[in-house]
Amino acid sequence: MPRYAQLVVGPAGSGKSTFIASMLTHAETSKRSMYAVNLDPAAEVFNYNAIADIRELIHVEDVMEDTDLNFGPNGALVYAMEYLMNNLEWLTEKLGTQEDDYVLFDTPGQIELVSHFGLMKTFAKYLESLNFRVCVVFLLDSQFISDMSKYFSSLIISLITLINLELPMVNLLTKIDKLPDDQKKALEDILEPSSDLLSEDLPCFQRNRNERFYRLSRAFAQIIDNYSLHKFLPISVLDEDLMNDVLLSIDNCIQWGEDIEVSGIDIDS
Repeated sequence: MPRYAQLVVGPAGSGKSTFIASMLTHAETSKRSMYAVNLDPAAEVFNYNAIADIRELIHVEDVMEDTDLNFGPNGALVYAMEYLMNNLEWLTEKLGTQEDDYVLFDTPGQIELVSHFGLMKTFAKYLESLNFRVCVVFLLDSQFISDMSKYFSSLIISLITLINLELPMVNLLTKIDKLPDDQKKALEDILEPSSDLLSEDLPCFQRNRNERFYRLSRAFAQIIDNYSLHKFLPISVLDEDLMNDVLLSIDNCIQWGEDIEVSGIDIDS
């Protein structure tokens, strides 16, 4: 039997830890078993119980305090993640060998660890070696839709993440319950991004009047058009229906449940 994993990534403040806590609660309500693993060595607090916490292995503050290393916050974070990659037997023991596990992995908010370094790709290969089917869940804070340049630059980061990890990926637009009314009305147009958004009169977009930056945004948008791989799902941790829609999409990516044997019914009896 395969095992299943969500690799939850996204910029700092996009709601990764909150998403995982809410997904665990949703799974419990649905009578499904899910577990969480914290891979952020700089995490201060998160509101879920983790079966494994990288801070038990290495903490970013300990790395920064090491006078021989003399690392700043970002260098210490990279070092901590590399240390994990060199000591994956620790995580293997924590994960155990039970079949049909469903594990959510919380990652650091420094998105360049996912989009530019090879660390997360190495980690994904490691999970696959443990018979996990992995889906990347990319979270983007809905506040980014208020600015055209921020929105399309975030789409590029999402695309780079997809190319770098080479895994199925689901894009989520988080915290939609906090959007102003005019942005909520334009949400349907935002969820399937295209260069047409640059010419449409959407009140939620603040356009940069500088022509050079506008052309740059259009160039970014054209890249998104060329790949045609982006579609966002809206999510609010307060909305159970949206949580269920998101989980269904992720389950489809990793083919959850397809290997479960169907219980037969004896008609004669």
